[in-house]
Amino acid sequence: MKWLSDNKLSHLREVVGNPDFSGTKYTFIKELARGGMGTVYLAEDTELNRQVAIKVLSATEISDDLRRRMIREAQIIARLEHPGIVPVHDVGELPDGRVFYAMKLVRGVRLDEYAANTSSMRERLRKFQAVCDAVAFAHAHGVIHRDLKPQNIMIGSFGEVLVLDWGVAKILRDDRGPVASEADTLMLPGPNQPNPNTTSDTSQGTVIGTRQYMSPEQARGEVDQLDQRSDIYSLGAVFYFLLTDQPPNDDKPRAVNPKMTKPAEAVCLKAMARDRGNRYASAAELAADVSRLLDAEPVSAYRENAYEKVNRWIGKNRFLVLLVLVYLLMRIFFIFTSRS
Repeated sequence: MKWLSDNKLSHLREVVGNPDFSGTKYTFIKELARGGMGTVYLAEDTELNRQVAIKVLSATEISDDLRRRMIREAQIIARLEHPGIVPVHDVGELPDGRVFYAMKLVRGVRLDEYAANTSSMRERLRKFQAVCDAVAFAHAHGVIHRDLKPQNIMIGSFGEVLVLDWGVAKILRDDRGPVASEADTLMLPGPNQPNPNTTSDTSQGTVIGTRQYMSPEQARGEVDQLDQRSDIYSLGAVFYFLLTDQPPNDDKPRAVNPKMTKPAEAVCLKAMARDRGNRYASAAELAADVSRLLDAEPVSAYRENAYEKVNRWIGKNRFLVLLVLVYLLMRIFFIFTSRS
């Protein structure tokens, strides 16, 4: 009897586990990422001659409920047509009954990987502002993400910012009908590896998200309390990470990174306020304060004293201040030389 090597056995398992795209316009290339209930594959669109990412329901999780959730997830992403949200191209069913949807293939790095190689705080602020814009667009269409974190944000090859993994999104308002109930919540995770701290059951509801980045009300399973301000808390937690290079903890941002400004810390803390009534009312308001940070303008989250106002003005107008100083020095020089 001839025994197969471990490598050959591993290869056979991979081949057997690969999805069957026969009957579709897609050709399997390789697996990209595997999650709890869904797997993302790289495939070739044979009609348009382009590569796409295809998310397929796991073979062990085929049920009418999960198939419905997968289709609903694709429908939500498809209606959020924004440069910061990955577009869905197609949805269908494999010969074995598994639902799939095809989306744009994003080439780039996750936000946490980008931050590890980008020390410029201005660049980080610009990327974060783009994240806020994409989330604000989703909120305007009645959808909250519920799992915003650096691992679910992609920086593309040309610097574009994309918010991924809308698999646990919740519909607060449906333009095509009444407000959706928790039964319409999408619970299928995105392509990231499953996190043991991601979900747990409570007496009030299901806790869905990532602990370090979810709002207090979300962590308590208070389903009826979740709205766009829950996403704003998560955005604040992402901002905390960008300011400190660490996931959020009990320390204030400046205790971790003393180099950051007080206004930047205030913006972060306002977004992450435990009482949702004290947070920014919208992602657009948060984005506006981030824009003010970039422009060295006063932010709504922080009240400056007179010294800070002068210092900020000098910092913003360094070139003008330098010209005035040079002019004054030259005047003083000419006054003294003319008297001698």
